[in-house]
Formats: sequence, C-alpha cells, structure tokens
Amino acid sequence: MSRTLGIALLIVGLLLTIMGITESDSFSSEVSRFFTGNPSDRSSWLLVGGIASIVIGALMSGSRALKS
Repeated sequence: MSRTLGIALLIVGLLLTIMGITESDSFSSEVSRFFTGNPSDRSSWLLVGGIASIVIGALMSGSRALKS
C-alpha cells in the first residue's frame, strides 16, 4: 500500500513541479519579479510542494526495496 502511495506522490510531485515551472514563466510572475525581484508566491509554493512530494514519494516507494 505504501509503495502505491509513494508512486502516486511521485506523479503528483512531477505535475506540481511542471506547473510551478510554467507558472514562474507566466506574465504575473514576470510582473512580480520586475517589482520585487522574486517570482510570484504561487510559483514558489508549487515548486516547493512538488519537490517535497517527489522526495517523500521516492522514500515511500523505495522503502520497501530497502527492507528486502
């Protein structure tokens, strides 16, 4: 069960990371970057959430292989 959940988290993490990269190239993020020097908060949270999900998913799906 945890391996299936880990794989699902990997897939969700990949999708969130792709969405974060796309969002960081959007017009609103460019405007935010122009005035503040940083990309929009939404793109930052999507990237952080995506990377965290990938790491947790990788640990969950790989933990069974480590136990064997």
